[in-house]
Amino acid sequence: MSDINGYFFEDLTIGQSAEFSKTITEADVVLFAGVSGDTNPVHLDGDYASKTIFKGRIAHGMLSASLISTVFGTKLPGPGSIYIGQNLRFKAPVKIGDTAVARVEVTDLLPEKKRATFKTTVSVGTVLVIDGEATLMVPTRG
Repeated sequence: MSDINGYFFEDLTIGQSAEFSKTITEADVVLFAGVSGDTNPVHLDGDYASKTIFKGRIAHGMLSASLISTVFGTKLPGPGSIYIGQNLRFKAPVKIGDTAVARVEVTDLLPEKKRATFKTTVSVGTVLVIDGEATLMVPTRG
């Protein structure tokens, strides 16, 4: 563990994991719409959303995906880590009031480049809502 409450590349091991959970609120959805500019009515308009396949409002996919970034920036690897790439597959919606759990797990380490690959998921209960993989640059001791 580094002095910035994160992990150095040398501290990472295959299988190491961390998670972050958050209950998605009305305020989260409205504020994310404002910050991102994504005002799709499926997120903001209950009447509109009730006529969609979701039968109600859903949180922005990228709001749910941003919880993955929370794990990376605050837990594993933690402060100082830098996103290089992320792929995502959205499997199911997250609704206001759902508790989303983002989990990352080290799947590969590339010492010569100080990069780590992670399996990334977001779940609500037993339902996988986002599945993906990310690559990060991780600070070293030297």
